[in-house]
Amino acid sequence: MQLKIALGQMDVQVGKPEQNWQTVVEMAQDAAAHRADILVLPELWSTGYDLANAAAHAIPLDQGIFTRTAALARDHRLHILGSCLSLLGENQFGNTAAWFDPQGKIAAAYSKIHLFRLMAEEQFLTAGNHLTTLDTPWGKAGVAICYDLRFPEQFRAYALAGAVMTFLPSEWPHPRLAHWQTLLRGRAIENQMFMIACNRVGQSGETRFFGHSCIIDPWGEIVIEGDETPQLLVATIDTTLVDTVRAKIPVFADRRVDVY
Repeated sequence: MQLKIALGQMDVQVGKPEQNWQTVVEMAQDAAAHRADILVLPELWSTGYDLANAAAHAIPLDQGIFTRTAALARDHRLHILGSCLSLLGENQFGNTAAWFDPQGKIAAAYSKIHLFRLMAEEQFLTAGNHLTTLDTPWGKAGVAICYDLRFPEQFRAYALAGAVMTFLPSEWPHPRLAHWQTLLRGRAIENQMFMIACNRVGQSGETRFFGHSCIIDPWGEIVIEGDETPQLLVATIDTTLVDTVRAKIPVFADRRVDVY
């Protein structure tokens, strides 16, 4: 199945949702002009790491920035995925990736389960408590966010659940570019799936983000990779490659679940 993906690598302006919204509107227009099926955005694309003001930004999934994104998806006949601050409960704020379909409906939502201490997430956010997969016209997909990439169990769980691809909105900074590239290829190779990762660029305080949004195929080969500037990256993948790779090297059939 041919899936055309647009990665919206953007310079997120911290605490400026309206400015970020205008960037996303332009990216959605561009993605639609390229006839992309899905636009993938970075982690916390609407506010960046303005976590101290999470109470002012976080809203339920049926309000505010989420409903505006739903309308944007419907207007451009796009799937759109990226994470924003959500209200999970009273004084509970989540880093939540919502997947909007071309009808403007939420097809799935995933709140980041691994909170990143280096960005003080655990001080402000509530961790999610479940994994998320969804059935798409191109096969089953998993959703993860940034720091989740360091936890291989999550991606193996997605593969065992039948996922042929996992989407990863991120804000991954320097100096850990080598980690980003190595872990993405590792997750793709060991699970024989596509890894589709959208990272931000720009600087927030002392933290500089390097972009390098990319798509990695089930062989671990790079389909497309960005640089460190704002850009829309567009590429087409064939998700049936997953079946080919899994048949060629039958990792899942050879797992020793009786031992481990």
